Amino acid sequence: MGINETSKFCGRQARKTNEPKMAVSLVQPSGEMWKKIRVELNEDINTRERDLATIKEWLRKQPHLPNEWDDNCLMTFLRGSSFSLEKCKRKLDMYFTMRAACPEFFANRDINRTELTELMSRAQGPTLPGLTPQGRRVTFCRALDKDVDTNMLNDAFKIAMMIGDIRLKEEIEGVAGDIYVLDASTIIPSHLGKVSPAAIKKFMICVQEAYPVKLKEVHIINASAIVDAAYNIVKPFLKEKMKNRIFFHTDITELQKYIPKEIIPIEYGGNGCSMEEVNIAWMKKLEEYIPWFKEQENIKADEALRPGKPTNYDELFGIDGSFRQLSID
Repeated sequence: MGINETSKFCGRQARKTNEPKMAVSLVQPSGEMWKKIRVELNEDINTRERDLATIKEWLRKQPHLPNEWDDNCLMTFLRGSSFSLEKCKRKLDMYFTMRAACPEFFANRDINRTELTELMSRAQGPTLPGLTPQGRRVTFCRALDKDVDTNMLNDAFKIAMMIGDIRLKEEIEGVAGDIYVLDASTIIPSHLGKVSPAAIKKFMICVQEAYPVKLKEVHIINASAIVDAAYNIVKPFLKEKMKNRIFFHTDITELQKYIPKEIIPIEYGGNGCSMEEVNIAWMKKLEEYIPWFKEQENIKADEALRPGKPTNYDELFGIDGSFRQLSID
């Protein structure tokens, strides 16, 4: 099960404190959990290869999209779309569109660049290796000091989507959704004036429209009055169903009502891995993927070749406008 495998991962890390840290390995569901996830994802193992072939054929026929892409990534999109071919097409089109439209998120993705390395030493957002009993993946995010410049927001979003892209490849069996825990203890009033609503909107389009994420819960811990103000900046860019999945906690022990103690990192009163361990492991993984990220930079939508009207980025990202709906043939 996922929890036991997480304990093994943490144990290996703890025993090797004087050795180079290994890259994080995402525990894959098996047994009864695997069967339940297949039902939740609407995945039929007898027809999924046919669905994959259909998506690959559709991709080849889109002049503005790449002719081919990694099979594991495409399968992750099918799972994130509950095997609805039309929904999968919409998400893929938006994903490649965002890769072209947001170079601040999708270009120069070398984790060894000074600004990215420094950011990972001052803020942590690791996806944990294990799974909850429901087959969900958990990610904890926190800043380590209050002096983190909110101008680093684009780089933080870049790293989040780098981890997301690795998961497109490495979630081999699929998961039953994601849970995010955001530690708000370092948010201070001066941060609010530096936050870019445009950057937040772009990121939320990626999360809600472009990535095959089944976001089940978002927990804001160490919540305070200033967190309410910060949430009001983000709230206009959230879909209604997303708003209903956000929970605020002043007491971190409340997390144990939603996430098993065996999964929760030790920094938050759990028995799981330490945030530092998993963050270092992800740093190693991101280093291993540097050549792959470089190859991926040119895999994006070409608006000059899109049939019909090209995507209007101003319309797509306009703070006062609604999300543009792409038309998929």
